[in-house]
This record gives sequence, structure tokens and C-alpha cells, in this order.
Amino acid sequence: VKQNRNKLFPVCDRHASFRSFSVSFLRWQMTELVTGGNLTTVTEFLFSVFPHLPEGGVLFFVLLLLTYGFIVTGNLMIFIVVRLDRALHTPMYFFISVLSFLEIWYTTTTIPKMLSSLISEHKTISVAGCLLQMYFFHSLGITEGCVLTAMAIDRYVAICRPLRYATIMTPRLCTQLAAGSCVCGFLLVLPEIVWIATLPFCGSNQIRQIFCDFTPVLSLACTDTSLAVIVDAIHAGEIVASFLAIALSYIRIIVAILGMPSAEGRRKAFSTCAAHLAVFLLFFGSVAVMYLRFSATYSVFWDTAIAITFVILAPFLNPIIYSLRNKDMKDALGRLFCRRRRASGVGDRSRG
Repeated sequence: VKQNRNKLFPVCDRHASFRSFSVSFLRWQMTELVTGGNLTTVTEFLFSVFPHLPEGGVLFFVLLLLTYGFIVTGNLMIFIVVRLDRALHTPMYFFISVLSFLEIWYTTTTIPKMLSSLISEHKTISVAGCLLQMYFFHSLGITEGCVLTAMAIDRYVAICRPLRYATIMTPRLCTQLAAGSCVCGFLLVLPEIVWIATLPFCGSNQIRQIFCDFTPVLSLACTDTSLAVIVDAIHAGEIVASFLAIALSYIRIIVAILGMPSAEGRRKAFSTCAAHLAVFLLFFGSVAVMYLRFSATYSVFWDTAIAITFVILAPFLNPIIYSLRNKDMKDALGRLFCRRRRASGVGDRSRG
């Protein structure tokens, strides 16, 4: 019996060893297939789009820094003037001030990191930093889209329902629309970010974009990302819903304006709506081109050019459209500076 047992145990041991080796081999093969042979877990991403020439990097850095300074200063000026001047305490300027405030943070989520990447040898961002950048960038972008929709509704009520405008667009409703836009923006993106945070990144770490975005980051995940189609569909739904709401409002607005008997009234109404329509077309046009393609591949050049349009160009033009081309805003700026001059003059005389 002992002899048979001794013969049996080596056979069992060899069978167990073979089975363990087979399982380990299969696991290794699956890992190889998923990761392409690279078992290193990615802890940071590299922005491969930025120029590597120091001189070119400094030139772009200076231009982008000046642009960012103008965006922050211009939008902050609009926000402060609307808050301080009682003549601008209307629903339209309330939404403009909210939009300007959002533009400051919208650009701050991406441009400072771009500036760092332009002059730094290490053009990288941590995985956690990338997820945070995606979350705040898209949350603020969706919030801006909702605010632009609220602005279109405000213009529709002002032109098509002028007698009921004061009773409909109350300060309480405006505050609720602004708060609802923020809640909508910051909640809609959260499930997508949580899902992306669970994905393993163990292959290439090069992001072919100037900031962290869904499609470039998902392309680096070493697992099945078929849910990216759902992500694209969500983005498409958000964009189309806002676009339709604004487009329908402006169709009704244009019809109402054309029906006005006074040429002066038509001119003033068109002038009031033109600024908002320009911001809407610039922002939503570039966003639609970028996100209504369902993960289709453009060249790196066109991807970067489109991204620059809604990340940098639209926020840059916002202060110009709403202040330099707006008579009410220019008058409010004049009144604000006059009050400051008087205050400083009184202070100088009292000291003298």
C-alpha cells in the first residue's frame, strides 16, 4: 500500500504543478494580449502635442500667457461691473456675469497646465490630475452651455413676451436657472469620470491633445472601452438639446423682430441678440465639431485647432463681444471709473 501511495503522490504532485503552471501561463498570455507586453502601470500621462523646441515653446508661452491674462482680466471686469452698477441689474446682464465668472474657471482648468507644458521638459500630468482636469473642464463647459440656453430663453421672453417679462424673469427664477445649470453640469459628468477612474492604464501614456479629454484618454486604456460609445452619445445628447433649445428660441425671436413696425426697434432688438448669438455659434459650433463625431479620428492638427477654438478663442472673444461692443457695458465702465476718480480726488483734498 505504501509503495502504491508513494507512486500515486508524485503523479498528483506533477499534475498539480502542471495545472498551476498552465493557469499562470494563461494569465500571462491574457496580460500580454491586453497590455501588449508592457506590464508597467501608467502613473502619469505625457502631452505629446506640445513643441519640444525651447525657443518655440517660449514664443507660444508668451502668447498664451497674454491671452490668458486678457481672458481672466476681461471676464473679471465684466463680472465686477455688473455686480456694482445698478443699471445692469437685469436678467440679461445677470446671466452675462455668470457666464464671465464661469469662463475664468473654465480656462483655468486647462491653460495653466498648457503654460507649464510649453516651457517644461516634463510635459506630463498625473492620472489623478488628468481625471480632475477632465471633470472640471467638462462640468464647467456643460454649465456654460446651460447658461447660454437660459440666456436664449431670457431673450425670447424679452422680445416675444415683453409685457410679461418682469413677472416671468424674476431674480428668483434667474438664480434658480443659474444654480440648476451648475448642478446639471457637475452631476452629468461625474459617472463618466468615476468609470474612467476604474480603467487600467498600462500601455502607452502619450495623450495626443493639448489637455486631458475623454477620447484621447480612453484610447490609452488597456481594457475594453466599448462604453465610450455611450459616453459619446451622452455628450451628443447634451449638445443637441442645448442647441435645439437655443435655435428654436432664436427662430421665434427673429420672427418676432421682423414683425416689429419700427425700424429702430428692429435694429435695437437685433443688436441686443447679436452678441449672444455670436458667442453661441462660436462655442457650440466648435464643440459640435469636436464631440458630434462619435470617436472618429481627425488628424492631430485639426483636433488641436478645434480644441483651441473652444478652449481659448471663445473665452478670449467673450469680453470683447460683451464689453467693447456693448454700449450699456461701456457706459457702466465709464460711470465706475468716474466714481473712482471722484473718490480719489476727495481723498487727496481731505489729506491736503
